[in-house]
Amino acid sequence: MRGGQYGLWGRLRDTTDWPSPSHSWEGIRHRILGVENYSEMFKLSRLQSWFWLILLSFSLMLGSCQAQPKGNRDRVHLTLWQGVSPPSNREVFQSLVERFNQSHANIQVESLYVGQPDQQIPKILTAVVGDAAPDLLWYVPSITGQLVELEAIQPLDDWWRQSPLKEQIDPALFETMTMEGRIWSIPFATNNAAIFYRPSLFEAAGITHPPQTWEELRQAAKQLTQDTDGDGQIDQHGIFLSLGKGEWTVFVWMPFVFSAGGRLNLKNQPDLVNPGTLAALQLGATLVQDGSATLSSPERGYEIDNFLAGKAAMQVTGPWTLPQMEQAGIDFDAFPFPILGTPAAVVGGENIFLCKTTPERTEAALEFLDYILSEDFQLAWALGTGYLPVNLEVRNSETYQAFVAQHPPLEVFLKQMEWARARPLIPGYTHLSENFGRAIEASLLGQSPESALKKAQARLELIWAK
Repeated sequence: MRGGQYGLWGRLRDTTDWPSPSHSWEGIRHRILGVENYSEMFKLSRLQSWFWLILLSFSLMLGSCQAQPKGNRDRVHLTLWQGVSPPSNREVFQSLVERFNQSHANIQVESLYVGQPDQQIPKILTAVVGDAAPDLLWYVPSITGQLVELEAIQPLDDWWRQSPLKEQIDPALFETMTMEGRIWSIPFATNNAAIFYRPSLFEAAGITHPPQTWEELRQAAKQLTQDTDGDGQIDQHGIFLSLGKGEWTVFVWMPFVFSAGGRLNLKNQPDLVNPGTLAALQLGATLVQDGSATLSSPERGYEIDNFLAGKAAMQVTGPWTLPQMEQAGIDFDAFPFPILGTPAAVVGGENIFLCKTTPERTEAALEFLDYILSEDFQLAWALGTGYLPVNLEVRNSETYQAFVAQHPPLEVFLKQMEWARARPLIPGYTHLSENFGRAIEASLLGQSPESALKKAQARLELIWAK
């Protein structure tokens, strides 16, 4: 039965009695980690160590319990395009794909890294037009409308209706899967963004608690902006803001828009000029005018070097940065987006789409989708990367809860899933996002938010009129 063949992880999920390094792993450590000694193996963050321990345990069980494939002649070969980053997360994913291949005698999934999401669009569109698309595509769900218009992907309604896994998936993610009443993708992994901060810098500035409102955020950023070495130059800013017009910038600014009651579209039409978007962009402009914000390089707002170095006391980012922060050895914590009107967060992460392909490959691909949603994959992926499991059984398991207890910032992101919303899934979203991004960039660089939004709206109306 679909979803039932991944029970090995089920035996592991509700125990914290994990194997220790004293167990005999000599025969598999080279194959999985490619390290020469145990000291190298454990130069991982505590977060990544959870993943490798669970993966090594699974490999031992696989060797003793799983029948090995007898040959490759009859295998269905599937191609998966993905842009998993950073490289450490890609390594986790490739290992999990290999686990699937080893346990499925008749299916071989070839996972190919094809660049960062913003770099993938031309490749994806060229492949679709040239009838050379992959069987499976990993990408942010906001591309759904474009892929549907191009008739590049298959609806998953019938498979989803019969799937025993659908009851285990976080309902907040259904919005990312559905357009015009049909299921077009499944969630691969999820997350949201929050505001990370340096507690030691807060304490030094006399701030006793994280800001909860926009005004408190502004005041905290002012207090945290300092000339720490007395040379007359600001060397510590209150907050690091993302500059650029790409999807990352839109992603990190949308929670402010939603908290202010704003929107990007209304009835599938662009609607950028509204009180919520104006308020969100004015907040960013005010932080810059106060001198308490430092801006990223264009399209590099996801980099956390300034935060790690203490040059910025706050930064919007997500749980996928936990390994990097732990390895840096800094103090850090996270708090939810401050509120203007209502609590707000935006669902992040990627989905997997099933492209138009042969019936045989379609059937094989659906088995891989079962695996992605399963407790087995979701537990290992969450422990190895810091992403949130899409599977509620995993989130509620004793193993994952113990993991969260060791990484308290995760509680913030799990809580925000209760009110997180998806970005619009409409045809033309790429134009909508790009032009809103251009308005964000312009307002951070000195143009009035109203003027920036009106220009963006005018450009979009010309595009929609075509």
